[in-house]
Amino acid sequence: MSLYAHQPLFENRRQAGRALAPAVAHLAQQQPLVLALPRGGVPVAYEIAQALNVTLDLVLVRKIGAPGNEELALGAVVDGAEPQLVANSELIRLLAPPAQWFEEETRRQLVELERRRQHYCGERPAPKVTHRCVILVDDGIATGASMRAAIKGLAKAGAARLVVAVPVAPRDTLEELRREVDEVICLATPEPFVGVGRHYADFAQTTDEEVVSLLDRSLSFGQVPNQATGAGGG
Repeated sequence: MSLYAHQPLFENRRQAGRALAPAVAHLAQQQPLVLALPRGGVPVAYEIAQALNVTLDLVLVRKIGAPGNEELALGAVVDGAEPQLVANSELIRLLAPPAQWFEEETRRQLVELERRRQHYCGERPAPKVTHRCVILVDDGIATGASMRAAIKGLAKAGAARLVVAVPVAPRDTLEELRREVDEVICLATPEPFVGVGRHYADFAQTTDEEVVSLLDRSLSFGQVPNQATGAGGG
């Protein structure tokens, strides 16, 4: 097998975001809201928001696991100005968790969402997505579980247009997502896919400090039209 068979597609998340930005440029006139799935989606989304000179924020998702099996998702809560609950009604009926358990677990996860938003964003309120074009960004997609939950939550919150934008993902997962959103933008669908990190030369974990720093630096985006700094700065 060639030593170059698995040459990474992207240098790092920031470079992947700079590569992805031109593919979403046609949405700039709609003044979209760019929402990143933390933590890895934030450096990618930062470059897109900077290039389009639009607002960058987070979409936080917390899974509601089954009693005794937290990895089995009965639903999820998605934060925002009005947090949304996404429930797997069929699985809930099948497993029949104890009375009030689902509601109590939902409340617990909502508290955790608020704690995480305050950690990343301080007192800045969650964005309103109603009637807005939303670009949902991550550093890549594997199973797509968190992405699907975010999509359903944003749709319930009244987003006018939902666009998924990622640098890399498996083809079959993208085809499934296309049925749930208005547009899917992806630069590469390598086969075999194996995993997101395989396609980055540097896939070091994005730190909380980096997330906070990029969000702080993005506060000027969208405020002064035509005077944004060049994409890829910093």
